[in-house]
Amino acid sequence: MKSSLTSHRADYVGITGSVLCLIHCLITPVLLVTSSLLKNDVVRTSYLSLDYIFIGVNIVAVFFATRHAPVGVRRALWGFLGLFAVCIILEDVSELFEYAAYVASLGLVGSHLYNIWNCRTQHSH
Repeated sequence: MKSSLTSHRADYVGITGSVLCLIHCLITPVLLVTSSLLKNDVVRTSYLSLDYIFIGVNIVAVFFATRHAPVGVRRALWGFLGLFAVCIILEDVSELFEYAAYVASLGLVGSHLYNIWNCRTQHSH
């Protein structure tokens, strides 16, 4: 039961991290254009570095969520995490990576939600 609780918490942390990353990525262009706050190089660099914190949070969340997950869920979570990390790192190379990062983040959210649902249905039988 304790492993199930850890997995659920990891899934919720992963969902939260992915959703916050989506929000961060969606409002960044607006803030860059409209806010004078991000004109300061230190603030701008710090704000844009949040991407790497989201990668770290998602690595920890996926690690703990997949310890007792079925193989399909493990593959989905690690696959979306790998795609997410590569796209975040390469988002300055091409706009395609930026859009793929959105897809990967949504894939992480969906996979975590499926893992929660799967754990609940497995434990209820």
